[in-house]
Amino acid sequence: MRFTIVAVGKLKERFWADACAEYLKRLQPYAKTVVKEVADIDPARAGGVEAARDREGAAIVAALPAGAHVLLLAIEGKERSSESLSKRLDSLALSGTSDFAFVIGGSDGVSDAVRARANETLSFGPITLPHNLARVVLLEQLYRAQKISRGEPYHK
Repeated sequence: MRFTIVAVGKLKERFWADACAEYLKRLQPYAKTVVKEVADIDPARAGGVEAARDREGAAIVAALPAGAHVLLLAIEGKERSSESLSKRLDSLALSGTSDFAFVIGGSDGVSDAVRARANETLSFGPITLPHNLARVVLLEQLYRAQKISRGEPYHK
């Protein structure tokens, strides 16, 4: 199983980077996991929010592995419990999917091209999360899903 996380923007604060690094380390025995960061575009320099979103979107789509099952993180997406996410990934894997890509868009959302490329949307609930925190939560949930899938106790 392979996970690719495509995220707009860089982790600037060390505590975000450290948290992500910890879950990436934990995930590696279960799934090859990589994070691809694409540049966040300043709308003032891009000619407006839509132009910035389109440029970010083109970079996101280019960063997605060919043939990957793409899950877009979006507040309006399907909410899943940890167990449900684990079962969903297992179900897709049993049907032949081994490459998954998760997209965390920029502060102004994602372009129509990204939405069109997504196979499904996933939500962490109706709350708004900072993008850095969403990345940590996603990595933790992927790790937890792998532990659930294998019937292993969760590392505390």
